[in-house]
Amino acid sequence: MWTRTKPDMPTAETAIAGRDEPLFSISGIHAVNGNSFLPPHPDGMETAVFGMGCFWGAERLFWRLPGVHATAVGYSGGFTANPTYEETCSGRTGHTEAVLVVFDPEAVSYRDLLQVFFDEHDPTQGMRQGNDVGSQYRSAIYTTTPDQARAAEAARAAFDAALADAGRPPVTSEIAPAGPFYFAEEYHQQYLHKVPNGYCGLQGTGVTCAIPQPS
Repeated sequence: MWTRTKPDMPTAETAIAGRDEPLFSISGIHAVNGNSFLPPHPDGMETAVFGMGCFWGAERLFWRLPGVHATAVGYSGGFTANPTYEETCSGRTGHTEAVLVVFDPEAVSYRDLLQVFFDEHDPTQGMRQGNDVGSQYRSAIYTTTPDQARAAEAARAAFDAALADAGRPPVTSEIAPAGPFYFAEEYHQQYLHKVPNGYCGLQGTGVTCAIPQPS
């Protein structure tokens, strides 16, 4: 029986076994703007990966931004190759629900994406987000370049200071180099476009600060 409330992270040794190929196929076509979210991406595009709890609401935040070419939801930061949603929800793959953002850095900066990340969910909750409890809902930034890593660390330090000033606990968001991004099943992609009144449990802390330019 699957559970959605397992808070602990498995290890590479205790994670469930994966597979060489996904068990399902996806169209790769963004339901909102018609662009492909599968690689290869158009020249000049960059990618970013964020975990903010339930990926349905998080994806919508990013696809609405001018300069974002496409978004997709999937599973990142774990051990099980080509997991399913049910496996990820068991907490036994090590993955968190994540959003892939394909963006034009000439039109929207990575700092802009980080601002959305820190403003629009609670990055202080550890292995949960609101009522969604488990390692699959942990807050995470998976960086794809050294510049992204520096910007993410600078943003976390700035928000830690702002949260401390407000008497709030510190940021618990995982920051790590991006590993494999496994696309979620078709029905999860752009879910809140397909189901406009669907579940979205994201809520920010009410604390904000300007993202600094990393030195």
